[in-house]
Amino acid sequence: MPLAFNIATNDLIKIGIAVLCGAILGLERQYKNKTAGFRTIILICLGSAIFTMISQRAGQGVNINLVTGVGFIGAGVIFKDNISVNGLTTAAVIWVAAAIGMSTGSGNYMLALISTVLTLLVLVLFHLFENYLDKIHHEKLLRVVFTGSNYDDLLALEDIIHQHELKFQRRLVDKKDGCLQVAIFVTGHKKHMAKLDEKLLAMPEIKSF
Repeated sequence: MPLAFNIATNDLIKIGIAVLCGAILGLERQYKNKTAGFRTIILICLGSAIFTMISQRAGQGVNINLVTGVGFIGAGVIFKDNISVNGLTTAAVIWVAAAIGMSTGSGNYMLALISTVLTLLVLVLFHLFENYLDKIHHEKLLRVVFTGSNYDDLLALEDIIHQHELKFQRRLVDKKDGCLQVAIFVTGHKKHMAKLDEKLLAMPEIKSF
């Protein structure tokens, strides 16, 4: 019995738009060398569209369970260390890509295209805005190991930070192997932070930072 390939033109349009929208968002992620890049975002968008098309043909409407399934993928690109959390934006892009795929699969082409453009604008324009904010209000957790255990060295360091027009909060003071260790959270302009690094490199009483 021969197989019947019955793919409507409308289905091909949905698939094409899903791939296009995924490619647009995927290029931005790939350009920034993120974990989920060009192919991953395309496949997420395309897969969501296909699952939605299948659900509608089965008379189930839009399959909201896709949101839960995509959440597992998003969680896989989030990495946390002792200082920061990375991958949250990429996880959000995966989530939005799935929503765009679902919109495409349900036939809401204009919603899918507009959402893709808006998401791209947020990723590109807001990234520039974030870079500007980071420049004028840069944050850094400074971990310093002194060559000795003289507490006055810490006071001198804090005075130098203040002289560079930076704000700071002392987070930790410890002693290990006879050396004073401190963790200081520093905020301020990025150029002042760079000058502070140069100053610390020239200080003989600092073993490492």
